[in-house]
Amino acid sequence: MALLILRRNLHGRTSSLLQARLFSRSPEAAPAEDPRRRTSEPKPIEKILVANRGEIACRIMRTARRLGIPTVAVYSDADAGALHVRSADEAVRIGPAPARLSYLSGASIVDAALRAGAQAIHPGYGFLSESAEFAQLCEENGLTFIGPPASAIRDMGDKSASKKIMGSAGVPLVPGYHGDEQDIDFMRLEAEKIGYPILIKPTHGGGGKGMRIVQSANEFVDSFLGAQREAAASFGVDKILLEKYITRPRHIEVQIFGDKYGNVLHLNERDCSVQRRHQKIIEEAPAPNVTSNFRTHLGQAAVSAAKAVNYHNAGTVEFIVDTTSGQFYFMEMNTRLQVEHPVTEMIVGQDLVEWQIRVANGEPLPINQSEVPLLGHAFEARIYAENVPKGFLPATGVLHHYRPVPGTSSVRVDTGVEEGDTVSMHYDPMIAKLVVWGESRSAALVKLKDSLSKFQVAGLPTNINFLRKLANHWAFEDGNVETHFIEHFKDDLFDDSCHEKEAYEEAIYGAALVSACICNKEHSNFREGFPGGNGLNSIWYANPPFRVNHCAKCVFEFQWDDDYDSTGSKPLVLSLTYQADGHYDIEVEGEGNSLGFHVKVTYLGNRDFRVEVDGVSIQVSLATYEKDLDKHIHIWHGSKHYHFRQKLGQPLFDDDDSQHKPSFEMASHPHGTVVAPMAGLVVKVLAKDGMRVEEGQPILVLEAMKMEHVVKAPSAGHVHGLAVTAGQQVPDSSVLFSIKVSNSFTTNFFNESTNLNEDWLTISPDITHRNSIQTIKNTSK
Repeated sequence: MALLILRRNLHGRTSSLLQARLFSRSPEAAPAEDPRRRTSEPKPIEKILVANRGEIACRIMRTARRLGIPTVAVYSDADAGALHVRSADEAVRIGPAPARLSYLSGASIVDAALRAGAQAIHPGYGFLSESAEFAQLCEENGLTFIGPPASAIRDMGDKSASKKIMGSAGVPLVPGYHGDEQDIDFMRLEAEKIGYPILIKPTHGGGGKGMRIVQSANEFVDSFLGAQREAAASFGVDKILLEKYITRPRHIEVQIFGDKYGNVLHLNERDCSVQRRHQKIIEEAPAPNVTSNFRTHLGQAAVSAAKAVNYHNAGTVEFIVDTTSGQFYFMEMNTRLQVEHPVTEMIVGQDLVEWQIRVANGEPLPINQSEVPLLGHAFEARIYAENVPKGFLPATGVLHHYRPVPGTSSVRVDTGVEEGDTVSMHYDPMIAKLVVWGESRSAALVKLKDSLSKFQVAGLPTNINFLRKLANHWAFEDGNVETHFIEHFKDDLFDDSCHEKEAYEEAIYGAALVSACICNKEHSNFREGFPGGNGLNSIWYANPPFRVNHCAKCVFEFQWDDDYDSTGSKPLVLSLTYQADGHYDIEVEGEGNSLGFHVKVTYLGNRDFRVEVDGVSIQVSLATYEKDLDKHIHIWHGSKHYHFRQKLGQPLFDDDDSQHKPSFEMASHPHGTVVAPMAGLVVKVLAKDGMRVEEGQPILVLEAMKMEHVVKAPSAGHVHGLAVTAGQQVPDSSVLFSIKVSNSFTTNFFNESTNLNEDWLTISPDITHRNSIQTIKNTSK
């Protein structure tokens, strides 16, 4: 099967015919054989099994499809209907939902490839992508592993061994201990020799999993044991290394590529400094505010690192840069394709997955170092299902509304989900990667801001608004980034109190738009995508006195959920009068605010409306769904997004009919209750019911989406109602335990001051989540 391969230029257009290669054998020329016959001879690539899920699986399949190569998906029970399964030519079930029984089962994946008749396996990133044992297993079964050789994965996967190799190759290293001895007392002495603060890291894996910053000796034991536990759970190896912690670092990495003929080059660098929980959320290429001399030396060091382990295929050499001295140090090498590889693709105009397939099939690199371009600037923003106000805890749920920004020649969205899909607790909570390109950093940043404002997701919390805040921050605009950027500017990024009045007034405007659009939808006898519909369920039927050629009044009560306001939702009451000429007169009452609007609405289809407000025409999008006894309503207009809630079953009523007015009291937990901040698995219980504890003392450890969270006592007292056990799954917001205050002064104070009948410490769920949960682990890069 001869394939004509066309290279696309930076803007996605075909620029020239570069080469015609015989990429694989003709099916007619291949001898008949049992597809499950095991052999050590790798075959030319005619079919690829993608040993991954989500957006990276879909991204690999797109390139394979362009090259004319069929693909095989693998899936767990939780992913039976996932987008990557629907995107492949074939799909094979490999096990139940837990990753260790499916996506981490190398034997099952190799068996699936042999049964499907695939010649190669692409591991993507995460899961088995950096497993030397899996790469070796592929080779032993005559399958081409689309990645580096097992020896390179083994050398660079062990961070202790890799640092020794890098030291011999002359690559700068951070001071630390990278040896084999793991006795905790020995390691504690090594930490003291290095000097606090130190960084504890697993020797295997990546993505910040198991990483701990230890500020003092009294934190060492708990941090060390926790890092070992996470490392064993994530990578199957609990070996740890210690490094001096650089207090003001930048994280800059270099994309390298090698072929099987000893050629190695780099494709410029990426800055990945903006992180939360040691995980990147905005990456860019090239790195801002570095000199050409720095760039040259950094690239040379990365190439030296790759050559030291006879590397071929895609890899990334990560460096930590001390912003005070400008010195860079080798941190680790990721022996796989990175999540953020698209920003490199944008500035060099190449498809790195195509390079991976060609190199794995024995072809040389298509260009040399002098031919590597540096074209413009690119950003990638990772869009996650997560609850930002609760410390970026991962979220689960259904994507009731999912409308990514449209792709263009300079805007790209890599995603592994579609509207209606579920983000589960079993895997990484990434929804999509938004990638933009511009001729300059400032031009690219404008596109990033605009694209984020148009990216619509409803059904579960996301970090989109937070990403917008990052992109609009003055220090980020100036390119003054470091790994503590979010913590350093937390007051700017999380505190909206100075804009609270303005935001509330805008929410009132948004609520007016919502009520008008919903009424228009009902009154126009449309029902697509909106619960409630028309006919006997219509609000106009259910709420007299609507009559033809007469006015009709309805009253809406909403709760406005402000993403960054920890005080909770705010009530809004709207009175809407439908006029015979098709307009709505709307009066809104809020917290000390009363505003009126004259509105006309036209439904455009696909949940879009044209709304004329007091003579000004705008276009809005509306999404509604039901969840947790509420109807949730999202509206987007321009760069604004608002989220409102109504109680299910709440009638709309003429404003004189006050007997139907519903109550909007929020559900609350009993006094002193600490609840689960997310659905997850109880990994360890550190206390017993009735046990006396101090404020901040760890009570139990939860795990979800490869992340551990320590749940601590919010106050001194006695643990009450602790019924969960290790290995138990707990739902989101389920009761974990309560703290009974035993201090007589505190008890008397509460009893006398608040008339409480019990001596329980009153803690709102929001405060409990914020103060009692400590995130100590993150998902993969």
